[in-house]
Amino acid sequence: MKFSKLLLIALSISLFVSCSSDDDDTPKGAYDNGFFILNEGSSNVGSVSFSSDDFTTFTKDAYTAENGSDLIGKFVQNIFFDGDKAYIISGGSNVINVVNRYTFKLIAKIDSGLANPRYGVTKDGKAYVTNANTYSYINPTTGDTDDYVAVINLATNKVESKIELNATANRLILENGKLYITEPNSSSKLLIVNIATKAIETVEVGYSADCLEEENGTLYILRAPYSGSGELVKVKMSDKSVSKIAFPAGTGFMDIEDKTIYYTAGSSVYAMAIDATVASTNAITTTPAGYIYGFAVNDKRIFVADGGNFTADSKAYVYNLTGTLLKELTVGVGPNGFYFND
Repeated sequence: MKFSKLLLIALSISLFVSCSSDDDDTPKGAYDNGFFILNEGSSNVGSVSFSSDDFTTFTKDAYTAENGSDLIGKFVQNIFFDGDKAYIISGGSNVINVVNRYTFKLIAKIDSGLANPRYGVTKDGKAYVTNANTYSYINPTTGDTDDYVAVINLATNKVESKIELNATANRLILENGKLYITEPNSSSKLLIVNIATKAIETVEVGYSADCLEEENGTLYILRAPYSGSGELVKVKMSDKSVSKIAFPAGTGFMDIEDKTIYYTAGSSVYAMAIDATVASTNAITTTPAGYIYGFAVNDKRIFVADGGNFTADSKAYVYNLTGTLLKELTVGVGPNGFYFND
């Protein structure tokens, strides 16, 4: 009899653990277990599309679907996450919309202290957002030197300080208390900013360096000039030593997953081992995209966005790692990036 009671208790615990585990898998909202596609828009408002991972659910304009007449803003540029919040940067409207990442309901707007915000990262209750300020074609005198990083208190959603760069700024990552920031066109430098002291160092990487990834203490930076060949620049973070690999002409975007570097050239996607010393010449797939404007690799899938003509809805494509098309999606105007909400 005692054995039977112990067995029942054990079974009860087992069932409880199983049920608890199942409960943990319950979606936290309509936008859990899927991916967002940012649509930059043209001179009008941008949008954010959403697809579930299994493609059974698709919302072409998730922000409007959840927030009605409130406008997300112009030139939607980037999403970054912190906890259960998503921060959507609309650079053309100098605003960051703060939403619940699972319901996409608006929580707050950060709309002061920003000037053409671009990309953001978070750490310890603060966000660090690059601001392009005045572009050089608008203000030739200061356009290449007046960019800054806005430091945002995420508890108050206010810009509490700025880190002046005396340079241009675009993509960034945060590692070991330092921001690593690309200067896409006007400089050949990588900026390294100590967030505690605001001291700035630079590393020579070459002009038109933009896409930026970090793996095991090494920065991988893709140089994609408007003409001529591209280049993969590796910067060892411990000693700032630099090595380079030539890439084909027309190089555009790069992402890294499972020790593999994936990159685009023209309308094609290529892959190479992360420790390779020469670029691959065999395409995984050639996409229908006339102008690849967004790219990502995640969970053994390749995501490609076609910029289109920036006046009408365009397309996003999802492939497996061997280049088989899994899904074609009709999204908004000027899709420029993918963000994963799992």
